[in-house]
Amino acid sequence: MIPNKEKMRERFLRDSLPRRLGGLAATLGRISSSARNSTNMTIVQNLLEEAKYLIEWAAADAEPETAAELVSMQILITLWAKTWEAANQNKTQRTLLSVQAKQWSDRALDLSGLL
Repeated sequence: MIPNKEKMRERFLRDSLPRRLGGLAATLGRISSSARNSTNMTIVQNLLEEAKYLIEWAAADAEPETAAELVSMQILITLWAKTWEAANQNKTQRTLLSVQAKQWSDRALDLSGLL
């Protein structure tokens, strides 16, 4: 559950699409780090939820190819969120999410054009 989701949405949508994609990349990077290092399962769950919303809000203004790629990420993030409670108990699964989230983060940063 994301507290103040509407405030977060309003703030996020004030930024340009490249900055929104950069923000998404940062959240995905936090998922990568937290999945690998955190003992608090809730942190990763909250970040996965946040990433789903950020993708939804960014994809709406993106070019069709970019939006399609973001939605593909969102589907996988949703699957991870649904299975995270069980996956969190397995170091291999935590590592897998960490690697995948890092790849997503790198791709979102590429899509942003900020580098």
